[in-house]
Amino acid sequence: MKSKVEEKFSDFFEKWVSQLEELLQQLVQVSKNNNNNNNETVGDQSELQALVAKVTSHVKAYYTAKWAAAHEDVLAFFSPVWLSPLENAYQWVTGWKPSTVFRLVESLRKSSTTTTLRGLSEEQVKKVEELRVKIRLEEEKVEREMERLQVAMADRRMLELARMTGRGGGGGGGGGEEEAVQQQQQGWMEGMVEAALKGMFVGLERVMKAADCVRLKTLKGVLEELSPLQGVEFLAATCMLQLQLRRLGNKRRSSIITTTTTTTTTTTNINNNIWTEQ
Repeated sequence: MKSKVEEKFSDFFEKWVSQLEELLQQLVQVSKNNNNNNNETVGDQSELQALVAKVTSHVKAYYTAKWAAAHEDVLAFFSPVWLSPLENAYQWVTGWKPSTVFRLVESLRKSSTTTTLRGLSEEQVKKVEELRVKIRLEEEKVEREMERLQVAMADRRMLELARMTGRGGGGGGGGGEEEAVQQQQQGWMEGMVEAALKGMFVGLERVMKAADCVRLKTLKGVLEELSPLQGVEFLAATCMLQLQLRRLGNKRRSSIITTTTTTTTTTTNINNNIWTEQ
C-alpha cells in the first residue's frame, strides 16, 4: 500500500514524464530542422537557447518537487514505487549517476549518426574532461557520506537501543507501581529510538540532496561547454535514454505480471482437476 507521499509523487512523476516526452519531440524536431539548414542564424540561436532553458527548467521542477516530498518521507525516494525494478537497478543515491553523462557525450562524439557533438573542438573536449574529473571527486564524496550513514547503523548507541527494545517491557506482574515504572521506561526507549531514526532520516535527506546537486551541476557544466545546437542534441539524447529505460522497465514488469498470473491460473486449474478426479 502506498503512503500519501508515494501516491502524490507518483501522480506528479507520471505527469512530469509525459511533459518530458513532449519536450523530447520538440528537441528532436528543432535539432532536425537546424541540421537540415546547416547554418545557424541569430534567430535559430535564440530558439535553441529558449528550448534548452525550457528543458532545464523542467528538470529543476522535478528536483523542487522531489525535495519537498522527501522532507516528509525521504525513504520513499530510496525505494521509489513510481519506478520499475529495471529503473531502480540503475539508481545511484535516488537518481541517475552523474558520470553516465560523460559516457553519453563520448558515445555521441563517436556515433555514426549525424550529430554536431561529433564535431566538438579540442577546447570543448578538454573542458568536459576537466569537469568529469571534478564531478567524479564529488561523487566519491557523496558515496563516502552514504557509506558513513550505513555503517553508523551498527554503532554502539544503535546496538544498545536494539537490545533495550528487544527486551521489551519486562516480566510484568509486579504490581501497579512496577508496571508504571516499566511503562515509563518503555516510553523513554521508544523516544530514544524515534530520535535515532529521525537523525538517520535527516542524514539520508542531506546525502540525497548532495547527490542531486552533483547531478544538476553536471548538467549545467556540460551545457555551458556546448553550443546551443549541441546542447539541444545532448538533452535529446539524455531524455531519450531515460524514457527508453522507463519503457523497457514497464514492459518487463507487465510481462512478469502476465506470466505470474498465467502460471497461477494454470496451477489452480491443475489442482482443481486433481481434486475433481479424486
